[in-house]
Amino acid sequence: MAKSTKATKETKKEFKSILTKADLSFMEKYLNTYSPVGFEAPGQKVWLDFIKPFVDTHEVDNYGTVYGVINPKAPFKVVIEAHADEIAWFVNFITEDGLIYVKRNGGSDHMIAPSNRVHIHTKKGLIPGFFGWPAIHTRAAGKEETPDMKNIFIETGCTSKKEVLEKGIEIGSVITFQSEFMNLNDRYYVGRALDNRMGGFMIAMVAKLLHQNKKKLPFALYIVNSVQEEIGLRGAEMIANTIKPNVAIVTDVCHDTSTPMINKIVEGDVKCGAGPVLTVGPAVHNKLLDMIKEVAVKNDISYQMDTAYRATGTDTDAFAYANGGTPSALISLPLRYMHTTVETVHKEDVENVIHMIYHTLNKLTPTFNFKYL
Repeated sequence: MAKSTKATKETKKEFKSILTKADLSFMEKYLNTYSPVGFEAPGQKVWLDFIKPFVDTHEVDNYGTVYGVINPKAPFKVVIEAHADEIAWFVNFITEDGLIYVKRNGGSDHMIAPSNRVHIHTKKGLIPGFFGWPAIHTRAAGKEETPDMKNIFIETGCTSKKEVLEKGIEIGSVITFQSEFMNLNDRYYVGRALDNRMGGFMIAMVAKLLHQNKKKLPFALYIVNSVQEEIGLRGAEMIANTIKPNVAIVTDVCHDTSTPMINKIVEGDVKCGAGPVLTVGPAVHNKLLDMIKEVAVKNDISYQMDTAYRATGTDTDAFAYANGGTPSALISLPLRYMHTTVETVHKEDVENVIHMIYHTLNKLTPTFNFKYL
């Protein structure tokens, strides 16, 4: 994970939300819709239905990446991108007495699994269950076991393997946590898959703003919601080769390091509410990054800085190194408790990412010189 340093402005203007009740309703519906890695279609449909009025055309590729296009006939192509998939589990083994053992689908955290409720996705519908865990009374003092992939298991109320199978559960059935969106203290958005469907929400809002303000862009804008980021940027790899963009601006999440048990010396100093995070690193094009910084200063958008050693670990890497090299940048949303059921972001950061991308698009032109020499 990349290190980070803070670089925010001294003064902060009064925050006025641009989000309507309809926008927030879409956000909640989209975040609550299950979109596990490789099975993103339900969430992608919700997202596409929202952006259709704001784009000229749209496409869906063979693995489920969805994108809308504004001004599609323009030769110069700009991508703004997020990823749509959420971490999940697979049914891996069913015992004779009906207990289910799992395998990861993406970077699922076994440490948070015990006592969490789940849905098992089957052709017969969602089957409820939960990760069981022995009561504290039954665990020997001084010999506490910790959750690992060998001892976490799911209860569905079934008492035999036959009963489990009759419910439509089979090896390979996908499992997601039951955890829904929450607005916490009118300051934070909380949910199980803000990484990175909040990104999908933000780029959808950029499309809406462009449409609402009747902006005429001098290039084709591709608003891309990619699949399978959580297992290695796979959807972005595919769509980068399909679109062949001239520029890519990616948005994802990064770690808020202000909570306990995080070493700031190693992970840096990033905090929810202090603004979007801009990354410096080999995959990030320095001239594009400088443009985004200038846009932030001009529009009074506070931001923080992050550094990436070899790779950003985001879809930025897939776009940057595709098609002979695509000038790319990463705008991240600070997030607490990544890959848990209570991922948390600050509402002002969400809107500032939207503004940052929107204003950058309005500054960018096809004649911009990306050559270093």
